[in-house]
Amino acid sequence: MNNAGHGPTRRLRGLGGLAGVALLAAFWLLWLLGSAPRGTPAPQPTITILVWHWPFTDQPPELPGDTCTRYGITRCHLSANRSLLASADAVVFHHRELQTRRSHLPLAQRPQGQPWVWASMESPSHTHGLSRLRGIFNWVLSYRRDSDIFVPYGRLEPHSGPLPPLPTKSRVAAWVVSNFQERQLRARLYRQLVPHLRVDVFGRANGRPLCTSCLVPTVARYRFYLSFENSQHRDYITEKFWRNALVAGTVPVVLGPPRATYEAFVPADAFVHVDDFGSAQELAAFLTGMNESRYRRFFAWRDRLRVRLFTDWRERFCAICDRYPHLPRNQVYEDLEGWFQA
Repeated sequence: MNNAGHGPTRRLRGLGGLAGVALLAAFWLLWLLGSAPRGTPAPQPTITILVWHWPFTDQPPELPGDTCTRYGITRCHLSANRSLLASADAVVFHHRELQTRRSHLPLAQRPQGQPWVWASMESPSHTHGLSRLRGIFNWVLSYRRDSDIFVPYGRLEPHSGPLPPLPTKSRVAAWVVSNFQERQLRARLYRQLVPHLRVDVFGRANGRPLCTSCLVPTVARYRFYLSFENSQHRDYITEKFWRNALVAGTVPVVLGPPRATYEAFVPADAFVHVDDFGSAQELAAFLTGMNESRYRRFFAWRDRLRVRLFTDWRERFCAICDRYPHLPRNQVYEDLEGWFQA
């Protein structure tokens, strides 16, 4: 009788025990799911950039699949194969070929919504034909800091370890120039300087051309280099500054955009700006009268920074992929000429 009376109680206890086990199992399963490594995110799609006409040549370089990986940019496919026009994520056009009409825009075949990139590293003074490109391009690739894809000619980057010692200086000032025109501001300034400063001139304009590998070691023997841009425009600071002077280990004497622009790229004491002087004679006196201690201060940046040059068009075009996710899709340059000439 007692056994019969306790039967339902035992069954309830049994059910309660099973429920507890089930609950513990559920908690254990949830813990396993929570502690298990999460699945890897879906891989991002590769971005295809079509280069419509390779800059300054009819023969593009080899563009293997890992081209952009070499520059630290992944999931980026660079191609010069025009058959990819319909499927490319963006198409880039270099202006010189459009200007000379060696290349033409495939407007009739343009897929709807496909971003087109206008690319140029030339100054506005040497860029023509922009008025016929209204309302076509979505993005700009250039040396201008306000470009959608900003690609400078060079920049300073942190480095560890000492740089090679400065070359021995045996001469005062050098200038390498290929296109010398009296109407240019740099030509006029040179004419004003030479009565007061010894300047050795190299380049095609003077009948003393330097091979590519000869330029830097030749300039390295000089204390100063005339980094005179062929025209003065916003942010236009070229290899005349980065390679010809800083890489060579000489002090650039700059004629270009205002001092504040240069200081956005390099320390204020890394160069001499012509605007800091009232006359060419005053500038010459500053350069020739400089003692060794003062001269060495121009190279203080070398203790912590090094020059990185951006001269390869492959690297410049790969930069489009790096910026691609952040660029406005509905933007159109209705007045490209007005923007670039500003």
